[in-house]
Amino acid sequence: MTKPLLVIDAANVVGSVPDGWWRDRAGATTRLRDSLVELAATGLPQTGSPVDVILVVEGKARTVTSSDTVQVHVAPHSGDDAIVELVADESGSGRPIYVVTADRGLQRRVGIYAVEILGPHTVR
Repeated sequence: MTKPLLVIDAANVVGSVPDGWWRDRAGATTRLRDSLVELAATGLPQTGSPVDVILVVEGKARTVTSSDTVQVHVAPHSGDDAIVELVADESGSGRPIYVVTADRGLQRRVGIYAVEILGPHTVR
């Protein structure tokens, strides 16, 4: 069975907690990436199994690299556009897709595909 896919809007998740992330966006995104290692291995309550994690980064977080278990996707332009493109590409795969964001505009854009939207608290 193919693992479910978890696509994370890094900027939105990092920005959901006022912990000084704006002083070091790349550092905050790196910490987020590292915190996702266990989630990739154990999965979400909805999946009950490991998930493939794609962390979409943009702007000053472009220097963040992938880890062994978390794939970092550097958006060539807009992070939202990159997430929509990733979801569109995966939508015919048959595997469950979860998108983590609180961005209502992005939620509407990916909502045309068979995805489940989760809030930033899911991965924080």
